[in-house]
Amino acid sequence: MKTVAEIMTKEVLTVGTETTIRELAELFVTHRISSLPVVDAAGALIGIVTESDLVEQSKSVHLPTVISLFDWVIYLESEKTLEKELKKMGGRTVADIYQPEAVSIAPTASLSEAADLMSAHHTNAVPVLENGRLVGIVARIDIIRTLLV
Repeated sequence: MKTVAEIMTKEVLTVGTETTIRELAELFVTHRISSLPVVDAAGALIGIVTESDLVEQSKSVHLPTVISLFDWVIYLESEKTLEKELKKMGGRTVADIYQPEAVSIAPTASLSEAADLMSAHHTNAVPVLENGRLVGIVARIDIIRTLLV
């Protein structure tokens, strides 16, 4: 059975938190990719940013449901969620929209492990880490290509 190392993209484009939304959009369009690892100044993985993160900037604001009781306003949903949505919608850099909870996989993992991880986390690509260092990225299309061989 093939491993992630055999099908991953080894020359990974990355962005930093200071990358502008415009620069990010240009990278997605120019390179025809849907996800980019976000790295810190030392090159360590700190998250991932996707096309979906960009698209969410254009969605409508969902105002949380509230109940007014006397002089109190009680939120039935998290205020933090609204705050996060507004920050994303007004974002100017990757720092404003990226997902800091990026899942990753080892290069020795099997393709079925990669597929399971992508499915469980509803993601199109997963950064590949070896000893904490970014060594590649594996995407759904990489797995699909193995079906043609």
